Amino acid sequence: MIRAFRDGIRDADPRWQDLGLTLLVQLAVTMPFVVPRSPDLPPATWASYAMTTAAVLPLAWRRRAPVGVLAAILVIGGIYQVAVDGPGQPLPYAGLIAFYTVAVQCTSRVRAAVVLASLAVVALSMRWETGTARELLFTLFVSAAAYALGRLQHTRQAYTAAVEARAVELERVNRIEAEQAAARERARIAREMHDILSHAVSIMIVQAEAGPVAVRRAPERAEAAFEAIAETGRDAMAQLRAMLGVLRSDEAAPRSPQPGIAGLAELVDRVRAGGLRVSYERTGAVRELPAALEATVHRVVQEALTNVVKHAGAAAADVTLVHGPGTLTVTVTDDGRGPGGAPGGHGLIGIRERAAAHGGTAWTGPGPGGRGFSVRVELVTSPLGVGN
Repeated sequence: MIRAFRDGIRDADPRWQDLGLTLLVQLAVTMPFVVPRSPDLPPATWASYAMTTAAVLPLAWRRRAPVGVLAAILVIGGIYQVAVDGPGQPLPYAGLIAFYTVAVQCTSRVRAAVVLASLAVVALSMRWETGTARELLFTLFVSAAAYALGRLQHTRQAYTAAVEARAVELERVNRIEAEQAAARERARIAREMHDILSHAVSIMIVQAEAGPVAVRRAPERAEAAFEAIAETGRDAMAQLRAMLGVLRSDEAAPRSPQPGIAGLAELVDRVRAGGLRVSYERTGAVRELPAALEATVHRVVQEALTNVVKHAGAAAADVTLVHGPGTLTVTVTDDGRGPGGAPGGHGLIGIRERAAAHGGTAWTGPGPGGRGFSVRVELVTSPLGVGN
């Protein structure tokens, strides 16, 4: 409850805070006027009380004009001492609070001028009254304490503002990173869907176009072609269902393993079923690779073969994987008319993006001897152990 009250005061409008502080100080300076007094002390008159109140009222504007408020309080206090013989105060509450406000809000140059002027005023005041060193030291001590508290509050406010600014900046950076991560994820999903659909549709089109010819010349091959179409469609649907299931927020979708190097043989068989002669070879120090890297290899080969089927007009294609020291080179070469896909097409762009994601490079151009088309991707690997 106390904490809630304190937070409510802190979060209130500054004008209401200053008004409340002014009333509190007014209550404090009223005490000497209402408590019983010794007959030998100056009488508590309405004139002296009015002057005391006049020295407190400027505190309501202390944040808007700290130097002016301090000057007004000191002037009124000086008039009180010279012209009115009324009750004194244990502490110069209004002056100390005004001095504290100057220390909090004003620049170093203004503070220095105010300190020098205040010292002069205090010295003259002490000389006018008792002129004792005890009273002078006490006044200087409480004034220095008010100034020190003001500077500490200024430092605290600056630190709080810096922390809040850093929190806002961190939130902005986190939002940007989240947006970038979402964009990267959208791009990744787009690449995956492009690879899956492009490959499946290309194989199905090739098989469907070959079907009527096979029906007339070799019925047994027609049956195999239609089975290949169905198998390719089922595989594409399964991959798309798994991918779209991950995007659902209302249920936990099962995560099937990403396609890897082990699935290349089946991929090559599906392409072969469409009539393209495809050879597949894996050489070098064959070893186990990270799942993400293997998925990239699979998608690169899939996209390259899809381009061969769609664009190259080739009769044969060669797929080779060469494991080197710290690298894996994937090459897909065909004997078609080349190039295997438009140079700025999404497929070749996706291959380059996948290679770059693993610190690798992608090269596309004419095949050996200038014939056909070749896609070569070199990926950086991290050996995890010896493969089978």
